Amino acid sequence: MALLHRAEVRPTKLELLTAWLPSRGWYQGDAAAELVRVAAYRFDDPAGEVGIETLLVRAGAGPVHQVPLTYRGAPLPAADAWLIGTMEHSVLGTRWIYDACADPVYAAALADAVLAGTGQAQEYFEVDGHREVRAPNMDITSEPGDADVPTVGAVRRVVDGTLTVIVTDTVELTLVRRSDAATGSTAGTAGTAGTLTGVWDGVSMPLAYASAR
Repeated sequence: MALLHRAEVRPTKLELLTAWLPSRGWYQGDAAAELVRVAAYRFDDPAGEVGIETLLVRAGAGPVHQVPLTYRGAPLPAADAWLIGTMEHSVLGTRWIYDACADPVYAAALADAVLAGTGQAQEYFEVDGHREVRAPNMDITSEPGDADVPTVGAVRRVVDGTLTVIVTDTVELTLVRRSDAATGSTAGTAGTAGTLTGVWDGVSMPLAYASAR
């Protein structure tokens, strides 16, 4: 479960992405158009240390872009190239915000979601000692392949693009960055690829694929 805080953050997530997203080679849209949030979903970090949230955003009439983020209380070693920026959180203090594709905590959570169907984290607030659950604004579903879910281990390589490939010790993950991206199976030699799909407001989008290496 993901505990949310009623807090002020500066800059906001959308402000960070407005500055960062147009610099990506896979971005498609008017850099001057306002960036808006379309939907979002979260994964759990079993250790409870790293926030994992994926935002679906759009600028103007452009396609929907998928941006997974990890929120950390300290810098992720050897990941400066993936740092989107820092924000000041009124409850948690300084947070380092990363494009999550290079973060091993995200890779493990994504592999579990695709290959084991663990789904998204339930979001809640603590209000006067009581848990107040926030309903999700999108659904994610998985079609696991025939591979078991191995321990992901380290992220060994990331090939950033419209289909971003994350290579770990045991699993290869493919993240769909744009709603108009061509997609296909990424089956590995050890098993058939699984698929993660997102649905919101009657729209369906393939989000990711995973296969054992």
